[in-house]
Amino acid sequence: MNVKDKIEFLPHGPGVYRFLNVEGTVIYVGKAKDLKRRVSQYFRPVESLDRKTRVMVGKIADLQHTVVESEEDALLLENNLIKQLQPKYNILLKDSKTYPWICIKNEPFPRIYLTRRYVKDGSQYFGPYSSVIYAKGMLNLIGTLYKLRVCKLSLTPDNIASGKFRPCLNYHIGKCLAPCVGIIKSEEYQRQISSITSLLKGDVALLIKEYREEMKSAAAEMRFEQAQEAKEKIEALEHHYSKSLIVGQGTTDVDVFSLVIDNFDVFCNFMRIKGGCIIQSFNMEMKMKIEQSEEELLSIFMGEIISKFGELSKEILVPFMPDQSFDGKNVHIPQKGDKSSLLELSRKNAAELKFNKMKQEEYLRPDDHRERIVSNLQKDLGMKVPPVHIECFDNSNIQGTDPVASCVVFKNGVPSKKDYRHFNIKTVVGANDYASMKEVVNRRYSRLMAEGEPLPQLVVIDGGRGQLNFALEALLELGLSEEIHIIGIAKRLEEIIVPGDPHPLFLDKNSSSLRVLMSIRDEAHRFGITHHRGKRSTRQLSSQLSKINGVGPKTEEKLLLKFKSVARIKKASFEELSKEVGKSIAQAILDYFSGNS
Repeated sequence: MNVKDKIEFLPHGPGVYRFLNVEGTVIYVGKAKDLKRRVSQYFRPVESLDRKTRVMVGKIADLQHTVVESEEDALLLENNLIKQLQPKYNILLKDSKTYPWICIKNEPFPRIYLTRRYVKDGSQYFGPYSSVIYAKGMLNLIGTLYKLRVCKLSLTPDNIASGKFRPCLNYHIGKCLAPCVGIIKSEEYQRQISSITSLLKGDVALLIKEYREEMKSAAAEMRFEQAQEAKEKIEALEHHYSKSLIVGQGTTDVDVFSLVIDNFDVFCNFMRIKGGCIIQSFNMEMKMKIEQSEEELLSIFMGEIISKFGELSKEILVPFMPDQSFDGKNVHIPQKGDKSSLLELSRKNAAELKFNKMKQEEYLRPDDHRERIVSNLQKDLGMKVPPVHIECFDNSNIQGTDPVASCVVFKNGVPSKKDYRHFNIKTVVGANDYASMKEVVNRRYSRLMAEGEPLPQLVVIDGGRGQLNFALEALLELGLSEEIHIIGIAKRLEEIIVPGDPHPLFLDKNSSSLRVLMSIRDEAHRFGITHHRGKRSTRQLSSQLSKINGVGPKTEEKLLLKFKSVARIKKASFEELSKEVGKSIAQAILDYFSGNS
């Protein structure tokens, strides 16, 4: 597949793209808020590109991409990869310590300040932050909430006891409690530091709640300056959560592995973190020849990464444990925190690889794609034959009025709209979804049998166990319960209901089988609702106009074709109405609406 074809399957979301030449060398790394839209811009008509870009585009032989959670993460990952790969057409970035940290200095009466240098001297570092504005906002907040020193004095117990210091201006304006002269003791000062540490670790929910109450109270008392200050504090706290996964002080050297398995296809992602930065993201697809466990597949993938990139890091994050041990390595499944989020990001990239493969297959080999969908559905539902022909039923009514039902048809996994059918409920009075479902299923298949038309292999009922049981009764009465496989799909948890099984079947949320069943269910609902609205609208219009003496069905139709709605008929003048229906009926219409206005 060439590069232009690959662009068709890029997601509309944030990420980083890499262009490679014929030797497989990365020649350009870029970030994007919308990957598909951004990469497409490089392949516009040549005359719209500048000379340097035309030269680069002429050397592009392949395209890779990595999806991330936000634009800030895309910025950070692009920065890391440029430094690591040093692509020919990127600006050369030499300084790797680009993003700001908040440091709690390891010293008596610690200072808290912003820095771009990470020094291993026992100090605590929080971040990095994708925006220096956010970090400064947090420091300002800390300065507002706590009274800390900003001076660089050596506040050892001996220096303080000797009396060589004196309070500075910050003490006199209430911004510092003067530890330099012993006004605040070390224990009390350290309690402030502990509170700030908790704040920087993200324990801010209670504080935000207090500031919201303060803001509302101040606004109610018309103290708008104080309300604005509280609002700014809330915004600063919320911005604290913009800390990025792409660079993190807590995860130093880690390798991350993820697998997404779809029948005999295995989609893999590997990420390498060095010094807290993601420096590598690699996707790979494997094809199983025989049934293998997911633990064995993970071991095979890890072995392939070792052969490509050398020894693994000492810490390895995995979604489940491999079937073999790796000596000297801490292989584990993270449960929470940044490491768990890194594993989820890796899984997301593996899932993206699977999605792209399916889209490519649908685009290049539509017959194979449809065959795969049908095969997966047969396997997941435990059917004896492939469900090439699927039909889905849905009921629609509002408080028992205008009850209708719809039947939509999918063949080979795609809609067959010429076979769609609407049903007006004939034998059921009121809002009885169960009886209505039995009626339409009976009518549908008794007619197909009478006309000698092919029957579906799978019937899907949009509803719970009650609707499913009544639909099954209809099939039993027609002698079709063995010939047709029937299931229900409930909306709440998207669970599959199987007749006779008290436990619902839960399919993988990312599986093609569940997507097809949800798609056909949603299509049946859409088709039924459209018909129900039209019927209800027609009934309401007709019932209003038909009450007028002299207005019959043909006159109603003529008026609605001309004026489009009852509201416009009400506003029409005597002359306008007379032109359409004559003077006597025009006067009757005016008299009716003037008496009902």
